Amino acid sequence: MSIQIREARTAKERRQFIFFPEKLYEKRYLQWVHPIYVSEREFFNPGKNHSWKFCDGVLFLAWRDGKTVGRIMAMINHKVNRVNNEATGRFGFFDCVNDREVAARLLNAAEEWVKKRGCSRIVGPLGFTDLDCEGMLVEGFEHRATITTWWHPPYTPSLIEEAGYRKEIDWVTYLVDVTSFLPEVYLKITDRIKKRGEYVLVEYSKRSQLKTVIEPIFKLINETFGELYGFSPLDDDEIRKIAADYIVIIDPRFVKVVSIGGKVVAFTIGIPDMTKGIRAARGRLFPFGIFKILNAGKRTRQLDMLLGGIAKEHRGKGLDVLMATSIFRNAIEAGMTHIDSHHELEDNLKVRAEMERLGGKTYKRYRVFAKEL
Repeated sequence: MSIQIREARTAKERRQFIFFPEKLYEKRYLQWVHPIYVSEREFFNPGKNHSWKFCDGVLFLAWRDGKTVGRIMAMINHKVNRVNNEATGRFGFFDCVNDREVAARLLNAAEEWVKKRGCSRIVGPLGFTDLDCEGMLVEGFEHRATITTWWHPPYTPSLIEEAGYRKEIDWVTYLVDVTSFLPEVYLKITDRIKKRGEYVLVEYSKRSQLKTVIEPIFKLINETFGELYGFSPLDDDEIRKIAADYIVIIDPRFVKVVSIGGKVVAFTIGIPDMTKGIRAARGRLFPFGIFKILNAGKRTRQLDMLLGGIAKEHRGKGLDVLMATSIFRNAIEAGMTHIDSHHELEDNLKVRAEMERLGGKTYKRYRVFAKEL
């Protein structure tokens, strides 16, 4: 029962790489959610994913007795390494059977690949950039995955640790009950900002209204995300591509923008949880999957936050409160009961304090592991 690690080179092998988690998890774990396979194929296609212009990557599959038993992707984001003056490789898309040897062999293949290309350490699981999935679930396995997150069985983190990896950084996710009243101070701050008239909260009801603001939002990401772990600055081509992808799935009710003099200085983006529909559609949009997904978004009681940021010079002025108050109002109007905060860095105490002031409870934790080479 020897284990073989081979690069996924052919179209058939790449398809096996993409669909391996489905075969491993779909029938065993109801919490796992399929990726949207149209988007998944685009991610691995250098002709459609702009990240391949500044990243290198390779896909590995593990085989035993003629069966696929694991997968891993090794990557190098040269832009991040250049900005941070480091030589760090990444691994991601790590899934395997509960077998220590299989996991070690896969991780070793990724380690050797980035090491041969000049890297002295490796971290993961990560994607190419911050807008890809980040971190491995280490707490909250009983909860279904949300969009743009990975879900792994409880055995997986220990496989990584047994291969010599240590904790690099954690994100936590809060679940906030929106059926309770907002703190009185939130209402007072919101009222004060509106009366002053300096900042304007811009809200939307139609997706077409977002066309002129979606690119300014993503340009602001370069400023607001610059200090975050592993951030990869977006260039104009990336911004245009990402903006076009996002506008298709965004619910305009849950996009909030704050402007001053017509300039976007803060934003937050949420989306109704569609993962029940994605699982029912098995990640396939056609012929009927798209309807299952959209229907799930209409019936959900959970709002998933995706992105948010405030320009540095406008922080500490209550703009987060202004947007949160509006998000709460729209969520309640839509019949929702909870908000998933998405990833919050564990050492971002200011944001975490606000989540807890809103009554949020941590219910998931995601980890990036690291190893010196």
